[in-house]
This record gives sequence, C-alpha cells and structure tokens, in this order.
Amino acid sequence: MLNHTDGIQYLAEEGGAFWLVDICASYQTKPKIRSELFQLWSIKVHDDDSATVEMRQDSDLKPIVTQEIPYTDFPLKDFEWYVCDGTMLLKSEY
Repeated sequence: MLNHTDGIQYLAEEGGAFWLVDICASYQTKPKIRSELFQLWSIKVHDDDSATVEMRQDSDLKPIVTQEIPYTDFPLKDFEWYVCDGTMLLKSEY
C-alpha cells in the first residue's frame, strides 16, 4: 500500500497524472523496491512526448527502476518527488 499527500493528490488531479501514482504504487509490490525507505522518483518528458520514469536511492546513484512511457501529455518536462516510508510526497513536502 502507498499513501500520498495532498500535494501529490493535487498534482494527479491538475496534471492528469494519476498514472504516476499508479506507477509508484505498482513497484511497491516488489520486495527490493518496498525495502527502500527513501526513494527518489523522477519523470523526464522528451521532445517526442515520450517519457522516462526512474527511481533511485539518491540523485547521484544509478536507477533501480526505469520505465519508458511511449506517450504522455504530462505538463512538466522534468519533475521529481519522493516516496518515504510508504508515503508519496512532493519534494517541498519533505
């Protein structure tokens, strides 16, 4: 189970990004991911409207998760958020 903050709820509603919440939640079922108490997630939207979602333990480490998204209309080109101890939150809410 993955909880999320009001900031993530706002992002999902206003940015049409409930699928980002779903991606994070789906990976939490994997023991290797769930065991990481601090997770740095990011999305990078490319010029062709495809995107890459990644999860790392910290910004200077290699990704543990990489998922390619063939198409998105996500409004931000580069965005990061955290999952800390089972809660998905904006960096400003940490």
